[in-house]
Amino acid sequence: MRKRTRAAPAAGLAGSLLKEILAEPGRLPESLASFSLRHLGPGVGPRVARLREAHPEADAAALRALVVSRGRRAVTAEGAFVGGPFLLLIPVAFCGALLTQVRTVLEIAAVDGRDTTDPQRGAELLVLQGVYEDTDTARTALDRTATRPGGDGDRGRVAGFRDLIIRMAKLLGLVTPDDGSGRWVRVGRWALLGAVFLVGLVAPLVWLPYMAHGYYRGTTKMTDRATVFYAGSPDPRSRRSGQLDPVMARAGLKAFGSVLLPTVALFLVIVTDIRIADGRWPVVGIVLTTSCLASGGWWVWLHHRQRSSRA
Repeated sequence: MRKRTRAAPAAGLAGSLLKEILAEPGRLPESLASFSLRHLGPGVGPRVARLREAHPEADAAALRALVVSRGRRAVTAEGAFVGGPFLLLIPVAFCGALLTQVRTVLEIAAVDGRDTTDPQRGAELLVLQGVYEDTDTARTALDRTATRPGGDGDRGRVAGFRDLIIRMAKLLGLVTPDDGSGRWVRVGRWALLGAVFLVGLVAPLVWLPYMAHGYYRGTTKMTDRATVFYAGSPDPRSRRSGQLDPVMARAGLKAFGSVLLPTVALFLVIVTDIRIADGRWPVVGIVLTTSCLASGGWWVWLHHRQRSSRA
């Protein structure tokens, strides 16, 4: 039971984090930082110590590279979610990815010899996430119990929930409106997102490679900032330039299978000329809905079983 608590933050803590931030949606970054220090901070030191024991020849830079590589892969694997009828899993998946990303940052701090239970780490996390410009302001915000100005107030529940999802995506680095891209590049990104969403209604696993790339890119930027903050300079060994990450490769294969399943099912419907009440469209609707539920449900079950076995 104790191992399960330490093993995978996304497996058990994501739901607890979601409940906490839903209580005060306007304080999402502060709630995340405080929650992470309480639940992840005490276990980070032993994790880094075990990593040092497993790699006694590695210096601090090499350990950081291992931490970043392992954390980036974990964020990509834990944070992937399916679309279609399983869109309600997005908040939990985002919480799992956020916790894994924060744990990686804390591990980078631990490699540098910092105490990962010190409240100062929470303030530094808020600065690294771009929420505040300096740690003094961040510490003041963490110490406050009142809701931050500009919170949700009396806004509707749907609007507040939507804003919360957008805030999560920004913290994860999935939404980067100020990255200097041109207007047509931003339009193209939103068009791609819309296309992925529409296809995901039929083949849910098409979300996997799209989100895997977003998580990978956002986590890389976050760990780069953390490395510069704690070590003073970026570490080129933490990158995997020119190589395809195995997690992203598996995500692509699963997405291909997700598209293949309804395609084959529709082909069989056309070839066999199956009809209901002399019509083919009811059969098409049933086939698409069934294949969507089957492929998405299989992925959710398999992902849950893998997380349980790791824990």
